[in-house]
Amino acid sequence: MALRLNLGAGPNSRAGYVNVDKYGSPDVVCDLERFPWPWEDGAVEEVLMSHVLEHLGQTSEVFIGVMKELYRICRHGARIHIRVPHPRHDFFLADPTHVRAILPATLELFSRRRNLEWAAQGVPNTPLALYHGVDFEIESSSFVLDEPYRSQLKAAKLTQQEASALIERYNNVASEIQLVLKVVKA
Repeated sequence: MALRLNLGAGPNSRAGYVNVDKYGSPDVVCDLERFPWPWEDGAVEEVLMSHVLEHLGQTSEVFIGVMKELYRICRHGARIHIRVPHPRHDFFLADPTHVRAILPATLELFSRRRNLEWAAQGVPNTPLALYHGVDFEIESSSFVLDEPYRSQLKAAKLTQQEASALIERYNNVASEIQLVLKVVKA
């Protein structure tokens, strides 16, 4: 039976998941920056990482190790649900334990398909999927708007295009990024 993991669960245990954290009293105590993780290859069908990934991998070596372990333990087609604070929001900037900004473009570097497209186009992005033998596709990506932008969008006083432009230009527009990665294995 495939596993469902709630990595970095903290006090937010989820029923039906193996709750994992370095601290407290989770189902499994595990430092996610130490490898290998205690799960078998291809054993995991779903992973939740809510406000966790930005705390991992102060060095690129450790961050890439986290991505490689996620790939190793997940089966083909597994989904990884990621929520992180937007790096241009005070929620991200104020917390000294946040060591890495995570954007959709960050995780796109771990897509084999995108790496090959960039190589064919001569784009100089780092082909991390090819370098490290992993393959994740971004299945969905969205931003959670902070107020007053969320209410303005809901009331049609702001378009999605205008909101996107504001997110790129200003701090404290988007509070969170939500992504779903799909694991691709041959």
